[in-house]
Amino acid sequence: MTATPARSADLDSASSAPLHPAAREVLLAALDRGYADPRRLHGSGRDARLLLDNAREATADALGVRPDEVTFTPSGTHAVHLGLLGLLRGSRRGSAVVHSAVEHSAVRHAVAWGARPVEVGVMGDGRVHDGDLVEGAIAPEVGVVALQTANHEVGTVQDVGELELPNDVPLFTDACASMGRLPLPEGWAAAAGSAHKWGGPAGVGVLLVRKRARWRNPFPGDDRVDERATGFENVPAVLAAAAALQAVVAERDEVNARQHELVDVVRRRVAAEVPDVEVVGDPDRRLPHLVTFSCLYVDGEALVTELDRRGFGIASGSACTASTLTPSHVLEAMGVLTHGNVRLSLQRDTTRADVDAFCDALPGLVAEIRSRVGL
Repeated sequence: MTATPARSADLDSASSAPLHPAAREVLLAALDRGYADPRRLHGSGRDARLLLDNAREATADALGVRPDEVTFTPSGTHAVHLGLLGLLRGSRRGSAVVHSAVEHSAVRHAVAWGARPVEVGVMGDGRVHDGDLVEGAIAPEVGVVALQTANHEVGTVQDVGELELPNDVPLFTDACASMGRLPLPEGWAAAAGSAHKWGGPAGVGVLLVRKRARWRNPFPGDDRVDERATGFENVPAVLAAAAALQAVVAERDEVNARQHELVDVVRRRVAAEVPDVEVVGDPDRRLPHLVTFSCLYVDGEALVTELDRRGFGIASGSACTASTLTPSHVLEAMGVLTHGNVRLSLQRDTTRADVDAFCDALPGLVAEIRSRVGL
């Protein structure tokens, strides 16, 4: 058997970040106290209910919302579906959803399942024209507008808080890529987050629904503590997710500044040292830890594989993935190169040495892959 190489740098935190040290400590402590059904009145049930309430209050405090606006879900995807479709069901208008062309597949699938999609294009940096979204929302059949806070693939931040929508058209925002890393914008009626992207355990999503929002459960109900929740809450994981969120918010000014500088290094070196490369996404209004670029005449999956052999864990945000064999809808909507695309997303402890080692290895690997096809 071939031994797996030592990992030099894991640069794929956008898919899932390692468990934050604050979450690990809380998770282990909560496993013994949070196993019971928080609806029960016996001692173990009361303990679980107390932990669940503490997690809700801590999450609300970290995000600047009310505790009764926080619901824990089994995943970020479920939070997206529940939030978006719940606003649509509660709407007094029609069944259409206006959304940007670069929304995550979770949003697109929810719209395709339960609504009529009205897609709005984006500019070359991935940002949507605000006026196009507003113009689309005026139509009487539109029940909801959906706009992500930041793009999962290229990191571009959208002007969510600046939209001037009609008063009876609610805004849903997918905040899974940015929750914890950036402050929440204003103006939304419902928002979704995913704990494993900020260093919490997998299997915990966060749905936020504003107190005055017209939201109705689009799925079969359940007799849980929270009427918006479905199924048995994983109380220890929820508490650990809240602890990680608090820690990430407390340290984000320092971490974001450091990651912004490291991503700037990657953007500069890749553009200067790799021929025929396109660095995509807004260079300034972006997530602090994420950078995406496309290399002409290079298969993105091949580049991911070769870098992995050398100990660098990255993602291919485009091109023909093994699961779908279709190009990224985000990159296509932006009008940028879809093949040879890779995405780096820095961990909280990524160093300048990690970034420099990656940038040192990249030009030779790109040249090697191009030489295989005679270039």
